[in-house]
Amino acid sequence: MKAYEGQPAAVAGVGRDRVNEPMIRHWCEAMGDTNPAYAGPDAIAPPAMLQAWTMGGLSGHAGRSAAYDELFAVLDGAGYTSVVATDCEQEYLRPLRPGDEITFDAVIESVSERKTTKLGTGHFVTTRMDVKADGELAGTHRFRILKYAPAARRATEVRQTREAKPRRPRPVINRDNAGFWEGVSQRRLLVQRCRACGTLRFPWLPGCNACGGPEWDPVEASGEGRVFSYVVMHHPPFPAFDPPYAVGLIELAEGVRIVSNVVGMAPDKVRIGMPVRLEFLRADDELELPVFRAAEDAAGLVAGGAV
Repeated sequence: MKAYEGQPAAVAGVGRDRVNEPMIRHWCEAMGDTNPAYAGPDAIAPPAMLQAWTMGGLSGHAGRSAAYDELFAVLDGAGYTSVVATDCEQEYLRPLRPGDEITFDAVIESVSERKTTKLGTGHFVTTRMDVKADGELAGTHRFRILKYAPAARRATEVRQTREAKPRRPRPVINRDNAGFWEGVSQRRLLVQRCRACGTLRFPWLPGCNACGGPEWDPVEASGEGRVFSYVVMHHPPFPAFDPPYAVGLIELAEGVRIVSNVVGMAPDKVRIGMPVRLEFLRADDELELPVFRAAEDAAGLVAGGAV
């Protein structure tokens, strides 16, 4: 497998679209990024969009190299048939602007020695993509995956999984978000308000993303909101969750957004723009979580076929 290091993974790829304002706008709306540098006549694209301009869409890239396919065939043949993305690294060399034509080349940068992880045993494969704008190098994107053979589950683990439903994962509580979880324990949904400029923010951050101010006050949200976007989870199954279930990006009346479950109706009935109201779910003896129930008017609209 080491023989594949340095061989091309894609050659002379061309972005499906030039850098353009609509994609920049959609990205900023989805990410809640209001940086003025990304709008107006002199707009640049958010640097973190680097990979977006090279994506092949649902049909994938047509220009993958034979070496790349051969490497994955070798791994599959050795029993490493499962894959999971692990991390990516990006380096930005110059801003991208509307109208730039994106081209790229990718290389198989490294294949690790055999590694044993909790998922199983396999090899980490890293590809490096050099992204060019109108022929000038604009950035690099390293993408790392693990090709692995799933670890065999012991019979006792399988039996325990069947006998007792696992608890939901515990939230990671640190000094930056402890106040939020304290509010949840009191059945209150708290957002932060910057003392310097008054901007509300969520999720909780150590500083204001509008002015950088470090001082803030907690503000209790009303609990009213609408579904800004959502997905219905069917696969893969996770312990403690019963698919299908709806995961919504909820835009609160205060203007900030939170990711949570949408409950109170069949997942396939959830719709963008649907009004929802906050309630709290007691997941177990230790964990309470904010979720959003379809408001009565929304449930009625769905039942009546108007949504």
